[in-house]
Amino acid sequence: MTPTESGQVALELERMHGTMKEGFARVDGALALLVQRSDQTDKDIEDLRQDVENLKRNRWPLPAVAAITGCAALGLTLYEIAAR
Repeated sequence: MTPTESGQVALELERMHGTMKEGFARVDGALALLVQRSDQTDKDIEDLRQDVENLKRNRWPLPAVAAITGCAALGLTLYEIAAR
């Protein structure tokens, strides 16, 4: 190999090194963005899970209110029948 050929090889290797470095930087940036989105999605899922748990906890009075209303209606009906 002559000195000019080795210089050209070195120059080409330097170009390839720059291209690889640039490609890895892009991949690193894309991976960082994906990790950030994944973390945000995990946070959103946890928030939704907490909201569902709150809704489950707060719905318990509804059957009790329905039962009390039904008993009150039955009591009023029986009172009306007895009053006649």
